[in-house]
Amino acid sequence: MPDYSDSPETPAPHHEIRSAERRTARYGEWASPISAADVARGGLRLGFPSIVGDDVWWTEGRPAEGGRQVVVSAVRGDLLAPPWNARTRVHEYGGRSWLPLDETRFVFTEWTDQRLYLAEAGSDPTPITPVPSSPAALRYADFVRVTDELWCVRESHDSGRIHRDIVAIPLDGSAADDPSRIRSIVAGSDFLAYPTPNADGTRLAWIAWDHPRMPWDGTELRIATVRDGVAHGWTTVAGGATESVLQPMWTADGGLYFLSDRSGWWLPYRLDASGSIRPLVEREEEFGGPLWQLGMRFFAATQDGRLVVVHAGKLGILDPTSGDIVDLDIPANVVEPMLDAAEAYVCFIGAGPLLPPTLFRFDLRDHTCREIRRSVDVLPDVRYVPIPQRRVFQRTDGQPVHAVVYPPRNPDFSAPPEERPPYVVIAHGGPTSSSPPILRLEYAYFTSRGIGILDVDYGGSTGYGRAYRERLRGQWGVVDVEDCVAAAQSLVAAGEADGTRLAIRGASAGGWTVLCAVTRTNVFSAAVSYFGVAELVKFVTQTHDFESHYVEGLVGPLPQARDLYLERAPLSHVDDVCCPVLLIQGLEDPVVPPSQAEMFCEALAAKGIPHAYLAFEGEQHGLRRERNIVTALEAELSFYGQVFGVIPPGVPRLELSGLRRPPHHR
Repeated sequence: MPDYSDSPETPAPHHEIRSAERRTARYGEWASPISAADVARGGLRLGFPSIVGDDVWWTEGRPAEGGRQVVVSAVRGDLLAPPWNARTRVHEYGGRSWLPLDETRFVFTEWTDQRLYLAEAGSDPTPITPVPSSPAALRYADFVRVTDELWCVRESHDSGRIHRDIVAIPLDGSAADDPSRIRSIVAGSDFLAYPTPNADGTRLAWIAWDHPRMPWDGTELRIATVRDGVAHGWTTVAGGATESVLQPMWTADGGLYFLSDRSGWWLPYRLDASGSIRPLVEREEEFGGPLWQLGMRFFAATQDGRLVVVHAGKLGILDPTSGDIVDLDIPANVVEPMLDAAEAYVCFIGAGPLLPPTLFRFDLRDHTCREIRRSVDVLPDVRYVPIPQRRVFQRTDGQPVHAVVYPPRNPDFSAPPEERPPYVVIAHGGPTSSSPPILRLEYAYFTSRGIGILDVDYGGSTGYGRAYRERLRGQWGVVDVEDCVAAAQSLVAAGEADGTRLAIRGASAGGWTVLCAVTRTNVFSAAVSYFGVAELVKFVTQTHDFESHYVEGLVGPLPQARDLYLERAPLSHVDDVCCPVLLIQGLEDPVVPPSQAEMFCEALAAKGIPHAYLAFEGEQHGLRRERNIVTALEAELSFYGQVFGVIPPGVPRLELSGLRRPPHHR
């Protein structure tokens, strides 16, 4: 794991910083040049880069345009004019929503109707798929071109039933008015991913899995012969109920590369034409990750037969014969699984402690790395940016808890010598996810004001092997809470945080952890839940199909575990809420419906517990619109100020319902 202790930007421990030029002010009352508007404007979502000739294309989600996702060229600029929005709703989390066809044309899924369109320079996009029977009932993602067709995953919604298959769509547009022109290649599974034909299109490999499994629980790598454009006689060659397989790639001699966690870590393997399987490397580090979005690429092939791989966040060149890996000298410490390689180039998105997510093109000939696009146009002075510190804390039972600490940092201020800073503990979403140590303006917004961030990769997080990931199996709302508490209390015990001013914050599954933490412990003095889960019985019937059985692995199956669903739910323990709560919710969220926040809010109001509820029209699972991001961040800062007993300068006061007196500090 990267060690940032030698960084020239690393400050002394925050409570020891002293300077004659600095003013003394309480933690949380420091003035900062980083505004909520800066955070919102710096929230560009870069995704799925592709090398197109001598150019690089990618998608860019823009908060200033209401979250519109644009296809962009490094040479020509925007390739998709407003109001077109290249975003797919497959699995609701989406994924690869576009594919270049040549240097002037590409196909994309349009957000509003979910039809596929062909875009060409100088012309308006034209549809190549039919109008669905109901809005957004046909959705497409994860594309590959096969001669004059586009092969991809199609998700069909019909009267509450959902069907997925891999289909072939003619690129000539004939299917726009004639749905029969779309051919189903293979189906038969609840979920499919990575449609991967061989060079001549006579064989097809893909990944499949069924409820109640999630793709990190167990998937199957299947292969079939393609005759008359349809897959025949498929066989499973790797994977199963307890083995997660990802990203097949054909080799020139008829074999397959793929990723599998059969060893306890996602590693690259080769399936020979004879059927034998061997690992390309044997290490205790991750070469893969959770398939939250279709189209993720964890490795790519170079012209000379080597593989560009993402491993433990680094970017390297793997020799499949020897297993040797040469890491590339790049400015990033963390690389996202969205690689593309062509000719002599690799393009990727990377980030680091002082580097926001950035798109790069790496030249494999001279090993030069060219920056293409940053997610933040204008960075603040690095002296206001926290330097993340990887830490491993210990639970009372000796189990490790991985976390990243972002201490307060502001060159203009020092706190009184006897004061320790408040901290916000972050529980990431997923919960099968992780939060690597990179520059996040959202965190700097708080740390530059004197509020530290403790980002916890609790048990269940990815990046630490399957055993760590499966610590959460059956224990959601228990292990995640215990790990967040253990990390926070360790920071307090070390004298780095004020134990009376600890907040906890999380989004989605992280919001569940937040609400569980404040109904089951008295460690935290403030709680912020962004579109968090509050109960389980209704949730599993109202959430989207992709995660509709997820809770079975996290808590237990229904109906056997119904009593446990009720007992584990924060909504069942509102009487035990230990602190004020801020709830933030998008009103068009298909993943965590607004009813979850509304039920919890109503229960808080009935009990007279201090709280606030901010609901945003037009937002789905996550805030994408600039004005809403600003509103939410400023409200959150005001909320912390009121609970911590400080007055953050420059933000409007959030009104809390049920706050009859200032919250006391325990």
